Amino acid sequence: MTSTTTEVHHGTPVVAGVVTAVVGFSSSFAVVLAGLSAVGASPEQAASGLLAICVAQALGMIWLAVRHRTPLTLAWSTPGAALLVATGTVTGGWPAAVGAFLVCGVLILLTALVPQLGELITRIPPAIARAMLAGVLLPLCLAPVTALADSPALVAPVVLAWLAMHRISRRWAVPVALAVALVVVLVEAGSDVAAADLVPSLAWTTPHWTVPAVVSIALPLYVVTMASQNVPGVAVMSSFGYAVPWRESMAVTGIGTLLAAPLGGHAINLAAISAALAAGPGAGADRGRRWIASVSAACCYLLIAVGCSALTAVVAAAPGGVIQAAAGLALVGVLGSSLAEALADPADREAAAATFLVAASGIVVLGVGAAFWALLVGLGLRVVLRTRSPGR
Repeated sequence: MTSTTTEVHHGTPVVAGVVTAVVGFSSSFAVVLAGLSAVGASPEQAASGLLAICVAQALGMIWLAVRHRTPLTLAWSTPGAALLVATGTVTGGWPAAVGAFLVCGVLILLTALVPQLGELITRIPPAIARAMLAGVLLPLCLAPVTALADSPALVAPVVLAWLAMHRISRRWAVPVALAVALVVVLVEAGSDVAAADLVPSLAWTTPHWTVPAVVSIALPLYVVTMASQNVPGVAVMSSFGYAVPWRESMAVTGIGTLLAAPLGGHAINLAAISAALAAGPGAGADRGRRWIASVSAACCYLLIAVGCSALTAVVAAAPGGVIQAAAGLALVGVLGSSLAEALADPADREAAAATFLVAASGIVVLGVGAAFWALLVGLGLRVVLRTRSPGR
């Protein structure tokens, strides 16, 4: 409590921006790498994707913050990366996944041009959207449990660091756990990391389009990015008294996604949780100067981007599910809140539960992944269960 009060009274925009970038990156970069690898990216392509979205969101933040003098922050789609893990390789492999990322970028851009598209997303019942997200996250959140059972000596320090930091500062629990995981990896497999892997580089992938990839990746990726990141991001900014230039933000994130996709980036969006770090009192008492925190965060992301290849090389050399365990711990809180919101309304509970189960099942039907079918089942079941006969 004391540390929080100190931050509120003595925080500066520049320091708040650095904290925003460090916490935002370290809390979920492992999830992004896992997602890109799951849909077929090589370590070099995954490193390229991580670098590309770091740069894309940094440039987008600078544009929006300076132009509107508002502490707007952007981020990659962490729920979208978790979706990629759950989806796995699709027909057409990595080039088809890149094609799906481009389709998602087009949809985000269309949201700026066609307001009705954004309104359509807001009409998806929150219970169904959150249940689908929870089902997608469940396999990732089970990783700490299975990894701890398989490799207790390697994974236990990561879990214990996460628990210890939760008692001190929840904000830093995941970054500290990931730092411990990286130390464990360097001790166990440091010799397996070649010097050539540490040099930052970009890898171009010519996109390929397949129907299964568009349906399994592009559409669910767009839905979870909008429903779990962009819409909550607006709400967070509103809670601090800032208006989000919605159409321009969607245009910037859509263009950023399109530019990053051939280099391996999956999606960028408005920040939700980390947005409070730059827009809140921790960024200084003068609300008119908090936009500097967004610029500071963007500059920090550009510096972090230089180390993406090195981080990817370390993650690729990780033994015993250490990094997967840290990534799962990063998503436990999101899983809990998603389940709580999904099951809160008794009227939607059965439909939400069915959505969650289908999404968590990992099924593939007609080449299409579980997330799409979960959304379809949830919406259909909700209509059936809410339809009352004339007698009732």
